[in-house]
Amino acid sequence: MSDSNTTHLTNPSTFILLGIPGLEAAHVWISIPVFTMYIIAILGNFTILVIVKTEPSLHGPMYYFLCMLAVSDLVVSTSTLPKTLSIFWFNSREIDFSACLTQMYFIHSFLVMDSGILVAMALDRYVAICHPLRHSTILTNFVVGKIGLAVVLRGGMLVLPYPFLTRQWPYCRTTIIPNTYCEHMAVVKLACADTHISNYYSLSVAFLVTGLDVFFIAVSYIQILRAIFSLPTKDARLKTFGTCGSHLFVILTSYIPVVFSFLMHRFGNNVAVHFHVLMANAYLLMPPMLHPIIYGVRTKQIRDRLLRLLTPKGT
Repeated sequence: MSDSNTTHLTNPSTFILLGIPGLEAAHVWISIPVFTMYIIAILGNFTILVIVKTEPSLHGPMYYFLCMLAVSDLVVSTSTLPKTLSIFWFNSREIDFSACLTQMYFIHSFLVMDSGILVAMALDRYVAICHPLRHSTILTNFVVGKIGLAVVLRGGMLVLPYPFLTRQWPYCRTTIIPNTYCEHMAVVKLACADTHISNYYSLSVAFLVTGLDVFFIAVSYIQILRAIFSLPTKDARLKTFGTCGSHLFVILTSYIPVVFSFLMHRFGNNVAVHFHVLMANAYLLMPPMLHPIIYGVRTKQIRDRLLRLLTPKGT
């Protein structure tokens, strides 16, 4: 006998995004800092792209990787924030099933690309400090292009099974997602089938990407620190280490929110749902906002070029 309260939907036409459960009355107020951070992220990353394009002295591996990071951050934030703001401002909670899967793919694939770009930037710092005389011959434009292609292909291919697996599950419980965007596991949890394949695969990707990337970054910086401590003077050590400062800050702002949110999502069963959702939004929005600020403040070449752009000629 079928359950009259259960509708079997292999592919529902739409999902309903709740926004931040429990804080619906504060959506308008929450939208103010969210919108501000989004605008800063858009303006900051576009500024990085314009500065690197217009300044010939910045046409090098470090800044090419920085441009890749800026593009990736723009895609991640723009994949989620417009829909989030429409929920906060207009209560527009419906999202088409295919649009939900597309959003899911772009979010997760570009997060993987972000991580790969950070590894590439660590490689650039390693070569620049440990093999400075060979930097231009090792990291040629051709090599940088191949690294960028590898980063894009890795992100695109590893996450490709997400939407395909999610599309095949039957959805007969509910189509309500307690979040502001289509996060992979939040959608999979709505399926009324054995979803262990999706669960295990997403866990494998998370540990594989984060674990390997953090390992390679750590190995790079161990070699960098060994090279720095072998320098003869304290001033030389501080100056050389200072060239890594921006990248280290970016690594921290990228990985700490992701790891914290992931662990809380997997093991924080007693944590309030709205805190889960706030953290899930923070790790998508904060890095794209902070990355251009960090590089703008700590990188002299970018800072000087920005000042020249903003200062009227003849001043």
